[in-house]
Amino acid sequence: MKVLGIETSCDDTSVALYDSGRGVSANLLSSQVDLHGVFGGVVPELASRAHLVNLLPMVDLLMERQQLRLRDLDGIAVTAGPGLLGALLVGLSTAKALCFAADLPLVGVHHLEGHILANALTADLVLPATVLIVSGGHTEVVHMPEVGVYERLGGTLDDAAGEAFDKTAKLLGLPYPGGPPVDAAARRGHPGRFTFPRPLMSDSRTVFSFSGLKTAVRTVVEALPRPLDDQTIADVCLEAQEAIVDVLCHRLFQAARRKHARAVYLAGGVAANGRLRERIADEAGRRGLHFLPPERVYCTDNAAMIAYAGWCHLAAGRTDPLSLDSFARAPLASWR
Repeated sequence: MKVLGIETSCDDTSVALYDSGRGVSANLLSSQVDLHGVFGGVVPELASRAHLVNLLPMVDLLMERQQLRLRDLDGIAVTAGPGLLGALLVGLSTAKALCFAADLPLVGVHHLEGHILANALTADLVLPATVLIVSGGHTEVVHMPEVGVYERLGGTLDDAAGEAFDKTAKLLGLPYPGGPPVDAAARRGHPGRFTFPRPLMSDSRTVFSFSGLKTAVRTVVEALPRPLDDQTIADVCLEAQEAIVDVLCHRLFQAARRKHARAVYLAGGVAANGRLRERIADEAGRRGLHFLPPERVYCTDNAAMIAYAGWCHLAAGRTDPLSLDSFARAPLASWR
């Protein structure tokens, strides 16, 4: 079964082909980082326009490279939400048009399910599993007893972990998006120079809060003499990152213990963070839990995860009508 995947939920245009006999056959991505970097964040209208320019040529390129025609596909999967509505509509409208033209089934994929199932592109899933989803827009914990069955255990009360990384980077004059440069600088940092809070660590609920941590970092950075030297930047990054990672790890394993999970997984853009992957791997080993992080190329937004998720839906006989609408916000729901 061959499934074309389309992902346009935010600022990356991506198309991919998942072949049940070969796995991911192609995964193309056009990044808009340079377009939005000058603004320090994603500008929704600019993102939508870039998707309009890039998407169909990328579909044509993928099909040409794979020597396929639309009628050779078994279905098209597309991110229906959550995300930026304008950006989502570009991908969804394109997928609908292609499905209508070639009489193909359509599958709308929840963006978070795509990120969760990106773990299956690395290796077979071990279930039941508890998954930490961390990105610029999401920080939550989901329990997955089987593919298609999802229980949200909790999430952030305010800001996402990715926002805390981005804010730290911006305060220190590091480029956007902030996660990679903060991670890189932290590896040169000296511990103990700064102290930042670990919000809600004593709370028994599966909840996160990063607004106070962002404020604490800002207060410290604004009090530092200018210009900031490289070592000071590295030291702030180290302690800010440690505070974020401490909270994320604590909540993930707290939830996994309660749900008697056999495995823990990471999903979302922040899943590429080196320190977070190291800490979870160490703790999972101590607790006897399976953990294998997704390949970094599948952590950020990509169409390969959408194509695979769509394949799971199609294999179970689930499709969507061409009247399917996009949505900016909605919880991940079970479909099996």
